Formats: sequence, C-alpha cells, structure tokens
Amino acid sequence: MNADDIFKNVIAHAKEYGFVFPSSEIYDGLSAVYDYGQMGAELKKNIREYWWKAMVQLHENIVGIDAAIFMHPTTWKASGHVDAFNDPLIDNKDSKKRYRADVLIEEHVAKIEGKISKEVEKAKGRFGDSFDEAQFLATNPNVLRNQEKIDAINSRFKTALEENNLEEVRQIILDLEIVCPISGTRNWTEVRQFNLMFSTELGSVAGDSSKIYLRPETAQGIFVNFLNVQKSGRMKIPFGIAQTGKAFRNEIVARQFIFRMREFEQMEMQFFVRPGTEMEWYNSWKEKRMAWHRSLGFPAGAYRFHDHLKLAHYANAACDIEFDFPFGFKELEGIHSRTDFDLGAHEQFSGKKLRYFDPETNESYVPYVVETSVGLDRLFLAVLSRAYQEEKLEDGSERVVLRIPPVLAPVKVAVLPLIKKDGLPEMARKLMSQLQLRFNCQYDEKDSIGKRYRRQDALGTPFCITIDHETLENNTVTIRYRDSMQQERIALSAVEQLIAGEVEMSTALAKLM
Repeated sequence: MNADDIFKNVIAHAKEYGFVFPSSEIYDGLSAVYDYGQMGAELKKNIREYWWKAMVQLHENIVGIDAAIFMHPTTWKASGHVDAFNDPLIDNKDSKKRYRADVLIEEHVAKIEGKISKEVEKAKGRFGDSFDEAQFLATNPNVLRNQEKIDAINSRFKTALEENNLEEVRQIILDLEIVCPISGTRNWTEVRQFNLMFSTELGSVAGDSSKIYLRPETAQGIFVNFLNVQKSGRMKIPFGIAQTGKAFRNEIVARQFIFRMREFEQMEMQFFVRPGTEMEWYNSWKEKRMAWHRSLGFPAGAYRFHDHLKLAHYANAACDIEFDFPFGFKELEGIHSRTDFDLGAHEQFSGKKLRYFDPETNESYVPYVVETSVGLDRLFLAVLSRAYQEEKLEDGSERVVLRIPPVLAPVKVAVLPLIKKDGLPEMARKLMSQLQLRFNCQYDEKDSIGKRYRRQDALGTPFCITIDHETLENNTVTIRYRDSMQQERIALSAVEQLIAGEVEMSTALAKLM
C-alpha cells in the first residue's frame, strides 16, 4: 500500500473512531476546519499535558501563562505581522488551483533528495554491514550530481526570498519545469504576496478605529507580558514563559487534513537570555526538544533537523524539527533565536521600557529570546499517522491497531466481562469504578470478546482486562497487551499498579530529567 492510500485510511479511521470530524459536516463542512471527537479530544489533551509538564513542571525557571486571543492592534504592527506576514502564492491558469510558490520549490527539492535516499538504500543492499554511508555520500557520482542540483536550487531560492524577488521565484518554478499536480501544465500566473491574518471588529461600531486581529501566533501574548511575569514571579535571567492556545491564519492553500488549518493550536515557549548567550541556548533547546519528541518512542529516523534557508525578520538562527509524515518530511516544531527584536519593537511602539536589570552584571538590557514552537494539531497528526498500522495475523485474519504511546492513549484500559451474566458484569463494574479514579477507562460487554479486543486495538487502548468465571473463584483476571496481543493471568489487586507503570506521565517524564 502506498503512502497516499495509508494517509487516506488514517483520515477515514480518524472519523470512524471519533478522533477527528469535518467541522459543520451536516452543512457540507468548512474548508480546512476540523472538530476533535471524543477520542481526539482525549488524545489532544494528553499531548498538551505531556508538553506542559515537560516544559513547565520539570523546569524551575519556566512558568506558564494564558494570554487573551484578542490583543491591541498595535501589537501586530510592532511584531511585523501587519507588513510582513505573507505567503507567496501562484495560480495555475488551467486548473484554477492556487499553490504556495515556496512549497512547490521545496517539494521539487524533496524529490531530488528522494533520489539520493534511493541510491543509499541500493548501496546498503549491495554492501551490507561493510557499507560506509558517509563515504558513499561524499564520493558517489549520482549522489554528488543530485546534491549539486539541490545546492544550486537552494542558493538561488534563498537569494530570491531574501530580496523578495517574486519574479525570480516564478522563474525558478518555470526553469525547474514544475507542473501543476492537477492539470499537468506549467501555465503559471505571477507570484503574489498574501497576508494571512484574520481581521474583525471590536465593539458595536465598525471602522478603522475598531479593527483588531485574531492572533496568528501565541508568542506575542508572552512578549507583552514579559515584565508582568518577571516582576510578579521574581524571575531571573535565563527564564522561560510557556503558553498553549488557539491561533488563526487565513491559509489560502490549506490541505493535508489537519496538517495546515485556519484554526489551530500552538504550544510555545519563549526563553529569555542574556545577549551574547543566545546561540548556546539555541543549540541547547534544539537537543532538548528533539529528546522530548523521541521520548514518545517513535523511530529516530522519523525526525530530522532542517535549517532555514531564509531567516525571518526577527531571527539570527532558525531550524525545524521535521517529521516523516505519510506525505513526506514536514515541519513539526520550529526553534528560533529571535534576538531582541520582539521586546525591542514593543518598547518602540508602546513607549514602555521592557528591560531586565541583571544583578550579576549590574546592567540593564533588553533580553534576547530563544523560541520553541510546536503545532499541537501537527503533533496529533504525527502521533496518529505513525501509530496507525494494518496487520495480517498468523491465523490469516487482519487487524487495524493504533500503537499510540501509552502515556498519550485516549483510553488507558478497557474492562470487559467475558459474558453478560453469572455476576461477571457486577465484578467488572466494581473494578471499573476503582480504575476510573486514576485512568480514563471504557467498559464494554457487547459482542464477542474477540470483536471487543479489535475495537480497543482500533482506539489505541494499551490494556484490556477480562473478567471471567475464574475471577470469581480466585480474584485473578486476564490482561491483554495491545501491541503484542499477548495475554497473561494476574491478580486483581495487581492490575492498577501494572497499568500505572506504563501509562502515567511521571514514568515518561522521569526519562527526560
């Protein structure tokens, strides 16, 4: 099964089992807007909580806030969003479809990178354990030829972006003979910039004086509260402020399910440091954030760093942690050294001092900032798409299983009476009441035990506990493990601690300390 088919199956599974629904579906939906169902809301909450605990609870010098979505409109002038928050868009005249010009070029480069990866895989097959990948990449003529193409494209593309030369961006698309995926033609329009912010009116009278914006990022709520947090919390540099919350971008080219939406949720942390130390902290947070992602248990090869070709107007260093989605490696989290741009700009536009007096150096300065910013919806999609697996079993049957990391699983344990009589449901309900105080549980007595196991596999439930007649005799139960499907008999009194050791966040967080 190819990647496109797998992704379609993931989307269908998400709807069928209550993870994600198209928004306003009874009215034919709303483009690039989705609702999280009963399972999705739990998974999303668990991801958010795992990030928050790892970021705030495990760091004495990081605190969290919850800033308002609405902010004074000058905020977005100071941040540069009013003038510079744009995407370069291009239309195909034949298909009438609109694309981001930068994404078309990046996807072309990714195809060339795919050729290099195929050369490496073929060589690995030929040479086996003796294969030296680094030497192969440095000497193989096909690899070097393709890498030269990549470097040339990236260099030209970077220059065009830095100079905001939209004619050159279009010419690159033409020179690379990039075609529209729908029409297959190269009949492109000019490239135009499009501002992504949603505007609305505050109050009862419309007009320029009442125009405000839905925030396109959560970071600015942190910056304008810098002094409030620093003084009220007696924070000393270096320290961080974390926040999760909704952001809004009027994406014209919104696609790939919940990967790019108009309403989404961010998890951001701004780390304030002494000027001159920002690169040290930038590299430190790169490693910390990659370690957090890998703590979820997915293969190391599913992640990679990608340095930005063009730096944002506020940054002196930037990279992405990319994840191998079914549609290829795409940005999951951004890590940026934002210099003193944000606090300095808000000082200028507000007329208020946003400085820190450093008792160690006996000087006052505008701190530099290192940012970590991850999209919660993208992380949700990364977990869901990587966890989704279709398996053929030894007996010839098939199952769909979500191998969601147990710490994130929406339902931790299902309690199943073997049959609906002989006192088994009553015993199962008693166990359910006990476990519910600690875990999110499901009770299920409908259909055969095999069908119930399959249903829980599809939901990603790590454990199933079956109550049978032997339970009434000796207080033991059957515990079934989702990933291996193995079953074992354990004491009823041991159930809670066994599950806790696998699903509670404290166990996972301990590995990050």
